[in-house]
Amino acid sequence: MHPLMLHVACDLGPVRAVTASVTATAQGCEAEFRLDGHIAGIVLPPAAACQRHDNLWQTTCFEIFWQPLGEKSYREFNLSPSGQWAAYDFDSFREGMRDAPVEAIAISCSHDAAGLVLHASIAADLPAPAQVALNAVVEHADGAKQYWALAFPPGKPEFHSEANRALIIER
Repeated sequence: MHPLMLHVACDLGPVRAVTASVTATAQGCEAEFRLDGHIAGIVLPPAAACQRHDNLWQTTCFEIFWQPLGEKSYREFNLSPSGQWAAYDFDSFREGMRDAPVEAIAISCSHDAAGLVLHASIAADLPAPAQVALNAVVEHADGAKQYWALAFPPGKPEFHSEANRALIIER
């Protein structure tokens, strides 16, 4: 598991730590995200059908950015504790956004008062080697948000920045 860092502009709030991992598989990848803290103090979207849905990043959600080494194009996955997901392809930094082809995504999420664990299994064409980002948006009960990532570029939280893609994944 890799520790994610809280963006400097964010208050600590109810979540005290976020860790994440991702592993390439023959079919795509497997990922796990863990939140540690006072889970009752965050917004958890209600359970929903495991299907594609836009704007998941507007509340508590986990993200994977997958960029083949040497390429400008990348893929973004949004994984909600609700079970919903989204996948987008980009030609370059925030350019050419479109729905990404995905064979299947399975999400399971469990939580108790002190923590939350989300597992995702993604079946999609994910070239390797790749540089990968693991991110989390955590919405507090009062509407404030925390942004967590492996790394951040200077300035505001920007998950699309290549500076966030701090992991190299190989098969």
